[in-house]
Amino acid sequence: MEEKKVVTMHGNPLSLTGKSVKVGDTAPNFKVIANDLSEVTLSSFSGKVCLIVTVPSLDTSVCDVETRKFNEKATQLDDNTVVLTISMDLPFAQARWCGAAGVKNVQTLSDYNFADFGNKYGVLIDGLRLLARTIFIVDAEGKIRYIQIVDELTNEPDYDAVLEALKGL
Repeated sequence: MEEKKVVTMHGNPLSLTGKSVKVGDTAPNFKVIANDLSEVTLSSFSGKVCLIVTVPSLDTSVCDVETRKFNEKATQLDDNTVVLTISMDLPFAQARWCGAAGVKNVQTLSDYNFADFGNKYGVLIDGLRLLARTIFIVDAEGKIRYIQIVDELTNEPDYDAVLEALKGL
């Protein structure tokens, strides 16, 4: 029986739906939408290390801060690492937000149309159709090497732990 994952928002429990993945699994391919409305898949980044960040919405203060921090930290990563931030925000809103925030080192992608990422990685919030605040690191061979699910949606992730997990990939 699959374990039911729960996160909280302001202390209120929220269930996550979809198939759970774990460290060591082959990362499921997924389909999301880029800001220009083109379809993007995990296989689009074949041979790259992917730091995949999911946030409920870029239009919230914690998601805004988190994405700006990863944009800054992306400048310290090697050329073989891409930083992807996936949310349910519409691609137009993501493009507007990136322009206003000056975010150029993170590629924002939308799961609004298919909820494919949320379902395949088990991070879709039941009933809200938002993604939980999570981090996945997929190595250049397509294996999941790190997972961080932030228990309370109003908290930021542990950035240091993410950067430490990236070392050596």
